[in-house]
Amino acid sequence: MDSSMIPRFSKLLSAAAVLALCVSTSVSAQTASSASCAPTGEREIAALFDRWNASLATLDPDKVVANYAPDGVLLATVSNQPRTSPAEIRDYFVKFLKGAPQGKIDSRTIRVGCNVAQDIGTYTFKFKDGKLVHARYTYVYKWLNGQWLIAHHHSSAMPESVAAK
Repeated sequence: MDSSMIPRFSKLLSAAAVLALCVSTSVSAQTASSASCAPTGEREIAALFDRWNASLATLDPDKVVANYAPDGVLLATVSNQPRTSPAEIRDYFVKFLKGAPQGKIDSRTIRVGCNVAQDIGTYTFKFKDGKLVHARYTYVYKWLNGQWLIAHHHSSAMPESVAAK
């Protein structure tokens, strides 16, 4: 090899090494992320509603908000405002908890993925004044810092009347 080509060859070799490192790191990151899926199943995801419902029973909005991811979103049944911060979610529950609500799942479908899970169905809330509210719900949970938190919670009143069960 001509001595004038050595610096060029050296640069090319360095670039190839950097590219190989990047590809290797990317593959390792993908493998690591797929290997680090939190083990869970339908029973554990169903229990997250029970945890959330138990926090309602405390009537403490901070205990309810603790179930939500810091960037969680709440689209609530009795509010037109999307709640996109812990403070906004807390504000909703300060008002909602005055009725001492307790929920009961009527039907559900659970889907589990890697560090994300969905619980979708219908529920009924009973309030201290005896009023019942039937609604549809979607909870999207994500695994964050070693725990399942609500990333998205959408609840809406049933569009058709529901006969009491």
